[in-house]
Amino acid sequence: MTTRERPTLEAVARRAGVSRATVSRVVNGSTTVAATIREAVNHAVEELGYVPNQAARSLVTQRTDSIALILPETANRVFSDDLFFPAIIRGVGMELEAADKQLVLMMTGSEAGHHRVERYAVAGHVDGVMFASIHGADPLPGALARRGIPVICSGRPMNAEPPVPYVDVDHAGGVAAAVRHLIGTGRQRIATIAGPQDMVAGVERLAGYTDTLRSAGLPELVVAGDFTRESGITGMRTLLAQDPALDAVFVASDLMAHGALLALREAGRRVPADVAVIGFDDFEISRYSDPPLTTVRQPIGEMGRTLARQMLRLISGEPDVPESIVLPTELIVRDSA
Repeated sequence: MTTRERPTLEAVARRAGVSRATVSRVVNGSTTVAATIREAVNHAVEELGYVPNQAARSLVTQRTDSIALILPETANRVFSDDLFFPAIIRGVGMELEAADKQLVLMMTGSEAGHHRVERYAVAGHVDGVMFASIHGADPLPGALARRGIPVICSGRPMNAEPPVPYVDVDHAGGVAAAVRHLIGTGRQRIATIAGPQDMVAGVERLAGYTDTLRSAGLPELVVAGDFTRESGITGMRTLLAQDPALDAVFVASDLMAHGALLALREAGRRVPADVAVIGFDDFEISRYSDPPLTTVRQPIGEMGRTLARQMLRLISGEPDVPESIVLPTELIVRDSA
């Protein structure tokens, strides 16, 4: 065999003194082969530098060892200054790397993107599909689940049929803690810049705000944003025009909260002396805003790791995999409130 030839399964079998079928079972992870024979085969694999043919291996195992993470967003949004996506990708990637699985990152910011991803998954190129940042009643998770593909979502999907497992955080509870904190410090005119209402995160964070204010008998003042810094600036300007006497604002993401801080400074309002500000996320940059931002911490990295762990359990066929996991949030008090 020359140095240019790729070692074959037959060469490994000859070196180990076993059949080709036995080598195939060992390299594909079978536990039915005796330990001494497995050791001989693995030794031969190492000596020869044999690398399994992934296409042939997939035919035997019906596995690609690849898992897709679908972001239903445009590339411009994913690679903007929104830190949610890098954090969730990092968490998923770390867990899959530890399990020796390949992460396939895909974006579906258009109808054509949805069709492309569906064709790719149905064709068997991945063992399962994870979703993050789902908008509205996106039909793709349910469509893939109906085709028998393991699916799990980061964030509770709206009206998925059939129901799809998910990993989420306690949005409403985290916001309720933030608003109660504002009330406890004497704030009486508490506004909010809400997140997009076609996402469960936006809906539940707004519900946490409205339910808490209604329980306290305080007025509500709501404008909508889209989790971007620009919408935080615009939203804060609108709130100040609608109620110049407001003394606090809960903002449904840290990035929008940074925009709100810029708009308040532009308007000559002191934070927190005139207006207290609380965000949601606890991105690292919130520690260094001016002033440092009080915020609701959601464990985004842990969400990604949990998402990947649940997917690995689904594709391995484990029984009793939970339909949903909801992680806790925590109020982090800094100078802005």
